Amino acid sequence: MDLGLAGKVVLITGGSKGIGFACARAFSAEGARVAIVSRDAANLARAREQLAKDGFHVHLARADLHEAHSAQDVVEEATGALGPIDILVNCAGAAKRYDPDLLDADAYKAAMEAKYFPCIYPQQAVLKQMAERLRANPKTEPGAVVNIIGMGGKIASDIHIAGGAANAALMLATVGLAHHYAKLGIRINAINPGATLTERVEESLALEAQRQGITRDEALARSQAKVPLGRYANPEEIADVALFLASCRASYVSGAIIPMDGVGAPLI
Repeated sequence: MDLGLAGKVVLITGGSKGIGFACARAFSAEGARVAIVSRDAANLARAREQLAKDGFHVHLARADLHEAHSAQDVVEEATGALGPIDILVNCAGAAKRYDPDLLDADAYKAAMEAKYFPCIYPQQAVLKQMAERLRANPKTEPGAVVNIIGMGGKIASDIHIAGGAANAALMLATVGLAHHYAKLGIRINAINPGATLTERVEESLALEAQRQGITRDEALARSQAKVPLGRYANPEEIADVALFLASCRASYVSGAIIPMDGVGAPLI
């Protein structure tokens, strides 16, 4: 199936590792022109090296997306390097897990700064750019946004309350902005992965192992046993759905929140 992504300019936040990196590889394989964003220079360099081994070249942009001006700057930088952005994939940010007894005002604030704003700020900058192009030339092909959020905003977990609240806010923003920008043809969708085999899940496994007094491997085995599909997702599986949502094959899909949790998998 031709997804029509060849030559598209794709900006991927959090693209240096995990699901974001899998998305960078997948879009590159489709012939897209990819820019990845991370605040960690070492992670960016490692990602470029890994992708280069497969013959893929990506533009690197280092930025702290907690600040609105940094997000604006990185969008302008990517546009200057590759051209106007056709697709934004938001993978940046992961809120820290807490035992509920340790939650305080700072923890809730940190969760929003870690997950909500690093998604909202780049989206705001890209949507403004897309809308301006379309209003100037209605024949311009509309762009697409895919937000990688997480099931923590839909299924409550007692160690992910603050981060889950940030995820829930992102789901609302995704649907609300999708409604607003649909009249221009811009599509905004989201994916809610459940536990996925990335570096980020290790934090959850470590906390759960500590709480239960078991090893990390035992915690993983117990949690995967509760998933109807019998395992956690792989990052590449999330990336495949992101490809579809961003492509012309999903031209009538907007405001959708796609669950990818192995059919009711609990979060840890």
